[in-house]
Amino acid sequence: MATKSAVKVTPLADRVVVKALEESEQMRGGLYIPDTAKEKPQQGEVIAAGPGRFEKDKRVPMDVKVGDKILYGKYSGTEVTLDGEQYLILRESDILAVMG
Repeated sequence: MATKSAVKVTPLADRVVVKALEESEQMRGGLYIPDTAKEKPQQGEVIAAGPGRFEKDKRVPMDVKVGDKILYGKYSGTEVTLDGEQYLILRESDILAVMG
């Protein structure tokens, strides 16, 4: 398993570690929009991927790989902070699409 960042984390089973892709921050009309008022990003880049889930004693490989840009559900996964960076750990089933 390869990681693109300095963070060494290995997700288990069908989980992936995602770095959210922040949209460019623009202030409209000179107003500052705090982080709590912004919508959560729904796209990110896969930083690490687990080996896949087991189904009937056989491992089912993952459909996503490190470096894929993905779309995921708005409130999916668990947010974690590793080495000062925000990441999201979610199951492969929470991924809606791979952006091409």
